[in-house]
Amino acid sequence: MSQNHPYDVVVLGGGSAGELVAVGLAQAGRNVALVENHLVGGESPYFACMPSKSLLLSARRGETWELATARRDEVTGHLDDDSAVARMAEGGVTVLRGRGRVLRPGVIEVDGTEHAFTDLVVSTGSEPAVPEIDGLADVPTWTSDAALTVPDLPRRLVILGGGPVGCEMAQVYAAFGSQVTLVEAAGRLLTAEAAFTGEILADSLRRLGVDLRLGAQLGRVERGPVGLRLWLTDGGTVDADRILIAAGRRPRVEGLGLETLGIAVRPGEGLTIDETCQVGGHGPGGVWAAGDVTGVARTTHAARYQARVVISNVLGKRREADYRAVPRVVYTAPTVYSVGVSPREAEERGIDLLTAGYDLAATSRAAVEADERGRVELYADRSRGLLIGAAAVGLYAEEWMSEIALAIRAETPLGLLTDVVHAFPTYGEAIEAPLRELAGRL
Repeated sequence: MSQNHPYDVVVLGGGSAGELVAVGLAQAGRNVALVENHLVGGESPYFACMPSKSLLLSARRGETWELATARRDEVTGHLDDDSAVARMAEGGVTVLRGRGRVLRPGVIEVDGTEHAFTDLVVSTGSEPAVPEIDGLADVPTWTSDAALTVPDLPRRLVILGGGPVGCEMAQVYAAFGSQVTLVEAAGRLLTAEAAFTGEILADSLRRLGVDLRLGAQLGRVERGPVGLRLWLTDGGTVDADRILIAAGRRPRVEGLGLETLGIAVRPGEGLTIDETCQVGGHGPGGVWAAGDVTGVARTTHAARYQARVVISNVLGKRREADYRAVPRVVYTAPTVYSVGVSPREAEERGIDLLTAGYDLAATSRAAVEADERGRVELYADRSRGLLIGAAAVGLYAEEWMSEIALAIRAETPLGLLTDVVHAFPTYGEAIEAPLRELAGRL
């Protein structure tokens, strides 16, 4: 086995977090290698985010499927592997092609060649979780990655999972003419968020013609004479041409050799990190992690936030991650936006939560937008008198709710927030009434 010259930092995995870490550290003067067996940047959440948002925008504009896929491919064209590798080289990063596996502290093997390193950053991302269902492995299926790259428009599409990805894909394909059925085991969509968000989004999807099978699971699937036949646990059946699996993702932690560093690896679970994104373990330097592999950063912006935290700490500038105000967004129309503590999380943590809401239809901007329906809810911790969470459903909520994320992160007093003046007419006005209500109840 040959051995190459040592690196200051080896980044294992070339997704959005890994790419950002590698370039950032190289620009700071570190000798950095990025290990990737597939596409550099190509399987990152960023790559998935861009085509899905492009298709959703095309659907909102009423464009044809052919134009929508052409726009999608143009938008993601600069994210292909060759472009990403070129960016790495320009940034001073050495790309090592192949599967990386840690052999012992300070040494990683990449397709037969050993490379020494001081610091290791793990950013291997995640992969779709495929449920074990009778017959599923024998029929044509998509993951979200496949659904966002192919030119096909199935006549009948069944989506397994009512989370953010499942809801976005349901809206995309229904808008372009597919007969979409969405199967979700829970009784509602977006189970991790406030109940009203899933209820409003469900109404929106139903208006598009999506058949929502809530409270049911896929029991088995078989090939039929004209496609696929799916049997659900509620006794119903569905016919389809394609199944899209959007039942969650699992961190890629196996086969990396992290056990040789004394790091506990549990299949399907993220790496345990501290507030500096350090995993721990043994070696000449530190072992760090960023992105989906941590099980904490489930969005692209959260992964990139962790990447910046890792960069600072590897450079010896201590920085602690704070996840209190990381947005969670479903880019449907209307958009679903959540940030901070959800009502379910507050109940689990025993927080005495104050809730105040306001219907978007009552705002002046909503009156301008035809058929606009939505709602905003703000959540405060009664004991601390501070805003700790929020949820909203409304057109472009990802834009006008940003000030709430800032308020949660900065622990801005409610009295000060109620004194903020919003332009008229805007959707931002919708947060004024619930802010005043919360301030009056504290």
